[in-house]
Amino acid sequence: MNSTPTRIGMLGGTFDPVHLGHLRSAIEVREALKLDCLHMIPAPQPPLRGMPQVSPAQRLELLTLGIGDTPGVVADDRELRREGPSYSVDTLVELRQAYGDSARLVMIIGFDAFLRLAKWHNVNQIFSLAHLVVIARPGYSTSWPDALRELVGDREVDSVDELMLCPNGNVLTLALPSMMAISATYIRERLQQGKSVRYLLPEAVEEAILQHGLYHSHE
Repeated sequence: MNSTPTRIGMLGGTFDPVHLGHLRSAIEVREALKLDCLHMIPAPQPPLRGMPQVSPAQRLELLTLGIGDTPGVVADDRELRREGPSYSVDTLVELRQAYGDSARLVMIIGFDAFLRLAKWHNVNQIFSLAHLVVIARPGYSTSWPDALRELVGDREVDSVDELMLCPNGNVLTLALPSMMAISATYIRERLQQGKSVRYLLPEAVEEAILQHGLYHSHE
């Protein structure tokens, strides 16, 4: 019997639409952390941005198409099915229940989101459920707000091996090899203008967007 604890990752985002930057990061995070499974979890509808709106179900469909048969990465719709506000901590509770107490559960967030962490709902509970892996931006450094430094305290670790010694509670900053500077905003703008988005997102995603007329202005 394999006694190595399962390693599970949670990567949330609006994925509006999912693009090659999201998917490449997912693969590189999974490799770096040696995850058995990475759950890519679309967040409920982002606030209205004055752009043609795409339904949560459509964003999930595009994410599923984008992931395709990528091993160890799954599109997870649990936050879209949840009634009321959707908090990361609720998702971590569900994943912890599903995988058990000894699983190494990791929530992966970008550096910008990390800087706002101290303002999150029930943020202290996150560390009792999971580790936090922060994706660093190459060449991008900014000092942490005092509230964040206080929150993280002595949780910081320097390596994946150190992170995985226990099921939860640590913070690791991770730089990925190929941070792609692709922005979903840029993709939506190009689509609205009828311009090509080829090579910015997977072919299957591009085809579905064009087929359904998503993100296009309908004036």
